[in-house]
Amino acid sequence: MKILLVSDVECPALWDHFRPDRVEGVELIISCGDLKHEYLEFLVTMINKPLLYVPGNHDVRYITNPPEGCESIDDCVFTYKGIRIGGLGGCKKYSDSPYQYTEKEMAKRVHKFRKCVKKAGGLDIFVTHAAMTGYGDAEDRAHQGFDCFKEVLDKWHPQYMCHGHVHQSYNWNIPRSVEYNGIPVINAFERYILEIPDKE
Repeated sequence: MKILLVSDVECPALWDHFRPDRVEGVELIISCGDLKHEYLEFLVTMINKPLLYVPGNHDVRYITNPPEGCESIDDCVFTYKGIRIGGLGGCKKYSDSPYQYTEKEMAKRVHKFRKCVKKAGGLDIFVTHAAMTGYGDAEDRAHQGFDCFKEVLDKWHPQYMCHGHVHQSYNWNIPRSVEYNGIPVINAFERYILEIPDKE
């Protein structure tokens, strides 16, 4: 299955200069947050495939105006063609805005999330906005990762973890992907094509 990952910055090649051949074969779209709801609505319409998303710290508009035609996987697990995809949006708390959490608050969400994963029978792709501590995050307070995400990977061993929040434009040497105990942790900044084996 070919999956289009998007996050943080609207890609001109997919919006201003959209061409069908650029998304040929894409069966699913996953947003890791901080994208205009108009952009997500455009993608789900033009590509005509399901779009799953978690909110980023700048997605306050989603509360009253969620992207139409798209499915939130925040705090839940969604199964598509046998692939179990679950998410936890938001970032490390640095102000009083929504979608920001302390480590303790996110740990409580992880605990509840584990029940959803258990009900789904496992987890294949773990989708977050913030990175995991030490794996794709940054040193400044707003872009530090969550340590409790390791609990999800250690317990359920998903095939992939995908996140946003840390823009590759911040620093030229920010990696696109790192590994945690053999699990690829992918920074979905702007756009990334993920190909995984079909389950059905």
